[in-house]
Amino acid sequence: MDLQYLIREPQHITPQTTILFLLHGYGSNEQDLFSFTPTLPDDWIVVSFRAPHSTEYEGYSWYDIDFMDPEKFVDTAQANASLNGILDQMLRISNQYGLTDNKTHLCGFSQGGILSYALALRLPELFSKVACLSCYPEEKLLGEIVKDKKKLEHLRFFISHGTDDTVIPLEWGRKAADLLYDLSCYFTFREYMSGHGVNQKNYMDLMEFFKK
Repeated sequence: MDLQYLIREPQHITPQTTILFLLHGYGSNEQDLFSFTPTLPDDWIVVSFRAPHSTEYEGYSWYDIDFMDPEKFVDTAQANASLNGILDQMLRISNQYGLTDNKTHLCGFSQGGILSYALALRLPELFSKVACLSCYPEEKLLGEIVKDKKKLEHLRFFISHGTDDTVIPLEWGRKAADLLYDLSCYFTFREYMSGHGVNQKNYMDLMEFFKK
């Protein structure tokens, strides 16, 4: 799987340069979260992937969703294929720039956030800061997660959800707090007066999380 992506390179890149990967939501594209770039640190590499599957609304998805059948809400085969494709592309890009330090961050919105949970908890050694926006940890994708607390202790999660989200219910999003607490992960969970999106306060808090 060869994913298309947008990239912003800093003026100087060293093995210690931080890289942030962005995963958009269902029906969107790589331009969406790439709009965060102007307020992210200038010395970071920022990469925003486009999901591999087309949707009927002209956007893209990481996996098909069956809105009529809760049992088939997640196409797990497609989701796992996307996870493998994302991981492969991440490693290729990091190797291309000769990045050696563990300064790889991840940010996903909605469907992209669901995959971010799976990536970070399956391969915690690859990541540092992880932001999961307006999403939830999908049990069907968490069967292979690491449960060794020593391997998870360096991760930092920022979780946000809108109180009026009608796409992914707030109750689903709150499952993340229970999961991460049980794994002894460091996380911040914040709720905002918004729908399925990122309002200004959420955005400011997200940028503060990444700049710490």
